[in-house]
Amino acid sequence: MAGEKVNRINLKEKDYEGAPSTMCRGCGHDAISASVTRAFFESSIDPRKVVKLSGIGCSSKTPAYFLGQSFGFNAVHGRMSAVATGVNLANRSLIPIGVSGDGDTSAIGLGNFCHMMRRNVNITYIVENNGVYGLTKGQFSATADKGSVMKGGKVNDIPAIDLCELAIVMGATYVARSFSGDRKQLAPLIQGAFAHRGSAILDVISPCVTFNNHEGSTKSLKYVKGHLDPIHDLDFIPYYENIEADYDPGTDHAVELHDGSRIILHKLGEHYDPTNRMQAIQAIHAAVAEGKFLTGLIYYNPHRADFAEELNLCETPLAELGQDVLQPPAELLDQINAHMMK
Repeated sequence: MAGEKVNRINLKEKDYEGAPSTMCRGCGHDAISASVTRAFFESSIDPRKVVKLSGIGCSSKTPAYFLGQSFGFNAVHGRMSAVATGVNLANRSLIPIGVSGDGDTSAIGLGNFCHMMRRNVNITYIVENNGVYGLTKGQFSATADKGSVMKGGKVNDIPAIDLCELAIVMGATYVARSFSGDRKQLAPLIQGAFAHRGSAILDVISPCVTFNNHEGSTKSLKYVKGHLDPIHDLDFIPYYENIEADYDPGTDHAVELHDGSRIILHKLGEHYDPTNRMQAIQAIHAAVAEGKFLTGLIYYNPHRADFAEELNLCETPLAELGQDVLQPPAELLDQINAHMMK
């Protein structure tokens, strides 16, 4: 279409789209896919340099609906974190984005998820969190809030796993929460995750219109919209744009990311510092106690090296190293064997 907006690499937003969605009409997951598409477009990232990863579940289908030109790997249930770790170490030149669900992440995949955070693997990891297993008739997942009521009337009496708190405790270095319908907040958070080097976790509340959108559900559209507690408004400023703005002291906080880009936090009341780990955990607990969903950039640590850096890997992707580099010469192997025989 004539006059259609293009980004810095001369691509249109439709170049970042994928296959038509097969989600239920009104599913929050489609709104997340739209925010991912917008974030990649605005960040001018070449989709051919991206690898999409997922597991099993409604959420894990969504990478098919954006970035149709990118690489993709659909792992088995709960194993996306392990596969993503291998992908990241094998080819650091690819930009990884993982999309998982609350069941895929917090139940069968919990162990893998925890070790990914502990290692600070470089990835943008989006959890599309609706509190139920949407592919298997809507049973409670491990993120379902205590006291939440199932569509059939059953009440959940087991405490929920808070994925943001868990990610902070386990070592993730960029932790945020948002709502699928809040593109103004979600898209900049995704852009910031792309620019961050390390484990960037986004827990996105995404109401399930089929099994978890009724009275009594704490993850229904009506309940979530009435209980959001944003700790700041967000703007993302790419590193290649000049920052020309007059911010009033005490009202805004600029968080500089690894590539020089910034997230600007516009304070809505309390002076919140996302680099304060203990304050982040306390803020999550305070919101839970009040029955609210704390949203925004909850925690950020720019100083810890990612997993590949900690392993001191070479800059050349391992997938591109030749056999002559990967395999020691016969003379060296003979020397090693001789030394071990002594």
